[in-house]
Amino acid sequence: MAVSLQPGGVVLVELHRPAVRNALRTATLAEIVDVLDIVAADAHLGAVVITGSEKFFAAGADLKEMGALGPIELLADGRPRYWKRIAAFPKPLLAAVSGYALGAGCELAMQADIVIAGEGAQFGQPEINLGIIPGAGGTQRLVRVVGKSRAMQMVLSGEPIDAACALQCGLVSEVVPDEQVVPRTLALARLIAGKAPLALRAAKEALLLSYESALTPALEAERKAFVLLAASQDRNEGIAAFLEKRRPNYEGR
Repeated sequence: MAVSLQPGGVVLVELHRPAVRNALRTATLAEIVDVLDIVAADAHLGAVVITGSEKFFAAGADLKEMGALGPIELLADGRPRYWKRIAAFPKPLLAAVSGYALGAGCELAMQADIVIAGEGAQFGQPEINLGIIPGAGGTQRLVRVVGKSRAMQMVLSGEPIDAACALQCGLVSEVVPDEQVVPRTLALARLIAGKAPLALRAAKEALLLSYESALTPALEAERKAFVLLAASQDRNEGIAAFLEKRRPNYEGR
């Protein structure tokens, strides 16, 4: 895995296990979490972009590793903890997907707040072909994003969908030419990272809450966050900059 600092306080994480099509082993998830922890603690870093290779974002979990685990070992497996920590990352997380995002790769993409896909991207949950089911949110996040019928088709048949279908279903937010996937995602990440940090965190929390809460308590939480931001210096700076027709200087306070 390669990690690099990009302009605008964006960190680029590139999966690099070409021999196994970027299969996600436990150590890879641990490395991703370590990077996210560093970014979360650094006020100068505003967003993370995860990508893979031109042909494979990530083709699934590492089957050699997973195949060696029985029920007892799976109960003690650390992977669920890593997935939870990825989901808890408080700053914007974007995925730049080229090629295949299958199984755990599709589940990793769904952990991202925004997914930009190349025209040749493929998304799927093929676990049924191995006599198993998705185990890192594939059944739960997928149905919430694409709806019951499409999720059932993808999970029960194991057949992937292409980028155009993923866009139509809401699994990705944008489809671009394959060679533009990473540049476009980095540009969007830079734009987002330049916004007020407290507002970004509050907005992400409120949006994610819509998946896990009924409408009334979610609206109450949104309003509470809106009111609390009125006490921030960034809110005052944002309004002042707008009125003075200048760029705001946000400090995360």
